[in-house]
Amino acid sequence: MFDPYRSKPSRGRTNFASCICATIFLIFIIAAIVVAYFFLFKPKTPKIAVEAVRFPTFSVTNGTVNFTFFQYVSVTNPNRDEFTHYDSSLQLSYSGEPVGLVFIPAGMIDGGRTQHMSAKFDVQSYPLPAKLKADVAGGVIPMNGGGGGGPTMEVETRMKLVGRVRVLKVFTHRVDGGVKCGVVIQVSSGAVLGVRC
Repeated sequence: MFDPYRSKPSRGRTNFASCICATIFLIFIIAAIVVAYFFLFKPKTPKIAVEAVRFPTFSVTNGTVNFTFFQYVSVTNPNRDEFTHYDSSLQLSYSGEPVGLVFIPAGMIDGGRTQHMSAKFDVQSYPLPAKLKADVAGGVIPMNGGGGGGPTMEVETRMKLVGRVRVLKVFTHRVDGGVKCGVVIQVSSGAVLGVRC
């Protein structure tokens, strides 16, 4: 006898198999997107290179030091999309103690481009350590391995860039980068004897 309902289980199995295939295909597409994101579009930290450190003015008076600090850097955005930076700063310290701080104005660097930045600030009447003060007063040559005309001091600079990178023109990801350098200064003149980053 002919049964009109006999083929229904077969049709149901076909629909189930189609759903499985569609699910596997979607998982494959999602996996491909994730792999592409991490290998091609994963946000990278900006690269900072210190190109120059200067003390345009530098003087020692009554056991304190007064100077103007200047730093020139280049920042490269290795990402495909723009990097927008904010809440960034440059700090100067001596023997672990902060000496000066300046905030870097917000800005934007296009993908794959390099931008030059400079920062400058003044430090007034910063007290010299007792040992260095005595060396300056006595004309001791040299201190900390410095050479050519008087004692030296080493300060540390820390530049920090915080911002966001746009991914695929839609998503944003927070990234931050920084660079730390030791700078050896000749106290008698403010000449930079060496920079180590």
